[in-house]
Amino acid sequence: MKQNIINARVTFRNSPIHVLEKFTIKNIDNAYEEFKKHSGLDECVIIQTCNRIELFGKSKEYDVDKIRKTWASLTGLDEETFKENLELVENQEALHHLLKLTSGLDSMVVGEEQILGQIKNSITSARNTKASGRHLNTLFDKAIRIGTRIRNSSGIGRGGISVGSMAVKLAEENIDELKFKKTLLIGTGEVSTLVAKSLQRRGYDFAVTSRTLERSKAFCETMGGNPVKFEEVLSGFENYDVLFVATTAPYFLVTYDRIIKAMKQNKKGMMILDLSNPRTVDEKVATIAGVKLMNLDQIAEMVEKNMTARLNKVKTVENIINEEVSVLEASMKRLDAEPLVKDVFKNIDSLRAKELQKALQMLDEKDEKKIKIIEELTKAVVESIVSTPMNNIRKASEQGDPDILETASKLFDYKKQAD
Repeated sequence: MKQNIINARVTFRNSPIHVLEKFTIKNIDNAYEEFKKHSGLDECVIIQTCNRIELFGKSKEYDVDKIRKTWASLTGLDEETFKENLELVENQEALHHLLKLTSGLDSMVVGEEQILGQIKNSITSARNTKASGRHLNTLFDKAIRIGTRIRNSSGIGRGGISVGSMAVKLAEENIDELKFKKTLLIGTGEVSTLVAKSLQRRGYDFAVTSRTLERSKAFCETMGGNPVKFEEVLSGFENYDVLFVATTAPYFLVTYDRIIKAMKQNKKGMMILDLSNPRTVDEKVATIAGVKLMNLDQIAEMVEKNMTARLNKVKTVENIINEEVSVLEASMKRLDAEPLVKDVFKNIDSLRAKELQKALQMLDEKDEKKIKIIEELTKAVVESIVSTPMNNIRKASEQGDPDILETASKLFDYKKQAD
């Protein structure tokens, strides 16, 4: 009856961004269908950000090769590539990793808030498509609550640097008088929001473009900046000194030819920060004289410096996670017993109601007040008899004792009824 929770992941910790982006799953709904159909997983949740692609799954038995094959078929990658980059952990290690994610400990920028919102969106998406079920829904709900509590109690997110503010900081370090430069933000997603917040906070003017002008206008109304037409931007990069590119386009938006053309008309130089995954700035752009290109790999170096200054908080959070993971593991194990417990209570209550009706007919009792008293009495008797063994079954499940669960299933004929 034991269920396994697994986590398969490719992240910035062991794969550079240009490798990581190859593992990106483009059609999440289709991916859920394929993983449930071919990988042996009963439930799954996909978390996909610019720094990680992760799969959480639930199954009695799982096959790592099937998971690799399914993922490879979705991305067109060779299975050998997965052997070099894919990490896979199960049960306690998987729960521990999820708590590190929700508390911000495994983020590129320690304590950043963005990952928590992305995890919430991931479990919502999985729920809506029925990809997740009782186990993963419970796990993610609890992990989000624990992660939020850890953040609040430890202060791990206070004074932290987001990917957006770090990108702006990089621009400040590399460009003199940034306030007097023309800055463009391409994209209106989560990372763009972080960049816009940082630019706004520092008092910089900037332009914003997206696929549609309406989307750019809506973004600027809440985040600041001036909306510009997408078409005008693609043919007019010479009008800007700094580009923050944070889109999900599956091709290069900022091409070598477009920047060559821009530099012929703009001899002052240009800085481009590619925050997209997959990348949307052609790497050849970096070879053009006067152009400085930076991406998420460079940002990761700054993160390391940021982490060093926050090691005390990290240790505090690690200690809290170690305490919380055992509680979370026990509650997940308890779920294995719940179908049996629920079924026993349901069947016994059905028998109680049936026998009660027989007794009331034999007594020819019509008084509603008396009937209610007798009914409450029968419920109390059943509850007092059944509660102790059912709670013991739950405790056995929490403690990872499958023998008691198997014995209880036979005693209550649970498997037969389930079939």
